Amino acid sequence: MIRTQISLKEDEYAAAKAEAERLGISLAELLRRSLRPLLPPEPGQPPWMRYAAMVESGDQEASRHIDELVYGYKD
Repeated sequence: MIRTQISLKEDEYAAAKAEAERLGISLAELLRRSLRPLLPPEPGQPPWMRYAAMVESGDQEASRHIDELVYGYKD
């Protein structure tokens, strides 16, 4: 990885830190995830792969009932 530096307003920094904490990830990971949809897909990867791992439900079994996770519970 390459280390870089960015400048944020105090309120942006505080909000980003709070969101990262809420998600249980580092600020750096939050920023990487935020940037990922803006970048072109990696060579050889299908375009939809840029969205891989962007949804976190906290459910260890989410892959078993992905339709419910994505579309909501069906009656």
